[in-house]
Amino acid sequence: MGIEQAPTEKGKQAARGLRKSTAADEKKVEAQKGSDLAKGADRFEERSKSSDGKSAGKKQGF
Repeated sequence: MGIEQAPTEKGKQAARGLRKSTAADEKKVEAQKGSDLAKGADRFEERSKSSDGKSAGKKQGF
């Protein structure tokens, strides 16, 4: 859930905290890896291929 969609202030604070911790983890991984992580559709494709070496389209028969 996004920060704007959270119905309560407590939910908004939780969403902010999650976003902040995720960004920190991502920076840490990028520093260890030595390059930026893929974003958006590239990231989806990268994660799909990493599981079994096939792209998402091939798994679905496209």
